Amino acid sequence: MEQIIKNLTVAGLAGIIDHTFLKPYGTAADIEKLCAEADKYKFAMVAINPAEVITCAQLLKNSSVRVGAAIGFPLGQTTVECKAFETRDAIEKGATEIDTVINIRALQKGQLDIVRKEIQDMVSICKPAGVICKVILETCYLTDEEKEIVCRIAKEENVDFVKTSTGFGTAGATLHDVALMRRVVGPDIGVKAAGGIRDLETALAMIEAGATRLGTSSGVSIVESFTQLKKEKNA
Repeated sequence: MEQIIKNLTVAGLAGIIDHTFLKPYGTAADIEKLCAEADKYKFAMVAINPAEVITCAQLLKNSSVRVGAAIGFPLGQTTVECKAFETRDAIEKGATEIDTVINIRALQKGQLDIVRKEIQDMVSICKPAGVICKVILETCYLTDEEKEIVCRIAKEENVDFVKTSTGFGTAGATLHDVALMRRVVGPDIGVKAAGGIRDLETALAMIEAGATRLGTSSGVSIVESFTQLKKEKNA
């Protein structure tokens, strides 16, 4: 952990945070605040539901912060065709990152052709458009074997990231799952830890385990805590 703290800059930490607002309720001010914070701290992106993509793309049009749309969210139980449509629609409206929930029940029934097809569609739509694509496993519902299967498919289909959780399941990211996913996908694909990352200690532990993105609604407090820690270390 000390090596992580030593090597990681404040800007480096902020730059791997996906600043999230995925609640089913909220005001226009909530989205404006999300985008303003993301721009101020230079987070990687804002993670929002597709209905907010146009608004966030407009608010962040002069920013380096990317706009991420959650697809098939949060259950993953829409059809392959629906997920492909959602992905195209979000990109047309300004999304520059896509996080798609796999069909968990298809995976558990052994219908791997469905899981592979929805991942193939996402990649084939996102890559030509220069859009980053992430596969959400929702690890709390899966066995280690099932997690490995999805990660292998994701690697074979050339996704940009595999992601632990939506934050709406029975549990979020764990160090075990992050390490497992990193082991399976290797060094060239990103691993995003999401769900339950509410403090600096957890964030740093996830990075140490192999995460290269963090999905959290606590990004501001995490970065401010790290800023204070770095000052203390350098005092």
